[in-house]
Amino acid sequence: MTERVKVVTLGCEKNLVDSEIMSGLIHQRGYTLTDSAEEATVIIVNTCGFIDAAKEESVNTILDMADLKQTGSLKALIVSGCLTQRYKEELMKEMPEIDGIVGTGDFHRINDIVDQALAGRKPIYVGNPVFNYEAALPRRVATPRYTAYVKIAEGCDNNCTFCSIPIMRGAFRSRSMESILAEVADLASQGVREISLIAQDSTNYGTDLYDKFMLPTLLNKVSEVPGIEWVRLHYAYPGFFTDELIATMASNPKICKYVDMPLQHSEDAILKRMRRPGRQRDARELIAKIRAAMPEVALRTSIIVGFPGETEEDFERLKQFVREIEFDRLGVFTYSKEEDTPAARLPDQVPEEVKEYRANTLMEIQREIASRRNGRHIGSDIDVLIERYDGRSDVYVGRSQYDAPEIDGEVFVRGQQLAIGRVAKVRVTHSFDFDLSGEALA
Repeated sequence: MTERVKVVTLGCEKNLVDSEIMSGLIHQRGYTLTDSAEEATVIIVNTCGFIDAAKEESVNTILDMADLKQTGSLKALIVSGCLTQRYKEELMKEMPEIDGIVGTGDFHRINDIVDQALAGRKPIYVGNPVFNYEAALPRRVATPRYTAYVKIAEGCDNNCTFCSIPIMRGAFRSRSMESILAEVADLASQGVREISLIAQDSTNYGTDLYDKFMLPTLLNKVSEVPGIEWVRLHYAYPGFFTDELIATMASNPKICKYVDMPLQHSEDAILKRMRRPGRQRDARELIAKIRAAMPEVALRTSIIVGFPGETEEDFERLKQFVREIEFDRLGVFTYSKEEDTPAARLPDQVPEEVKEYRANTLMEIQREIASRRNGRHIGSDIDVLIERYDGRSDVYVGRSQYDAPEIDGEVFVRGQQLAIGRVAKVRVTHSFDFDLSGEALA
């Protein structure tokens, strides 16, 4: 009987790409991919281990899947991803339900691991995370057919004191431009129209391979691939956001006017303890340059509250910074004390209840800002990528170039026979906290 394999993906988009490649390799081997956990004979849980909440979700998911050995058809449970890269010994010791483990640098060997797990050998493939796929690996895209993520680099060299990514993903290493463009061309041939370029540190792309910042060149070349209409950039490290990158994003109409740039905090003392680039003055100057070049830009950032030593005065100044900058999109995270990171050893750890209060307070401030920023689109015409039709409300639902898949707002569009997966011109009539609505133009 052909084995039926289900891949469960947790965590970030980089993990999703890894899962898509594992699915492609599994399909290529001749196994059957299934969406049903109950029918699967093999389940692969691709875990996240970034913060405590993600680790807890990963462990709970593994245990839930393990129950299917009694209630379903499961014969082999394999765990992959960041959690296994970091805790392989603990997982195998504490969770005997696991039949095989693969780390972040060995997922391309998934078929060998499946074979060995089914044979009862409990394989562990967790080496140094140095793999960076250059060859044309098969990939089964899990996102809607018109949008896909493309990983342009792996790992990170920035060594922020709160972050465990270098432990789990290794040193920064760019993919060659040739391999990226080949993958984009293949995705475009399958009908993908929106490409989201991702890396832990995308703005550093190319410095290790080409001895210079090559992201502007890459963005332009991706936009030239036939069929690609939108190119979106994620995780732009502020320390490497060059004037050339700003000019490229401003001048190329296919590059979404969307900047996803995690700043993490506003206060110089906190930024220094985080080992983040520059100080608040540098962030303000960079944001001013970006908005001057692209007045319509949507600026997304992420903030960590409750970092060790963050005082009430620091938080009050952070609130003021957020009010003054008026980010279009904002993600707020409570500091997670990660073992083996420098920040875990810092004094003045902030109580959990204080962290939660600060996160909720900041998001309430952002709700008002987002509503106000959204309102500036009323009466204007924007391009919207149509994603689905809601028959109950008789509206189409899509995203503008200012909204990334899954994490940002949506646009509700009234119109006739709009094509799913294609861009439509829409006149905005209403705005909400995070969403827009409007009428499709003929």
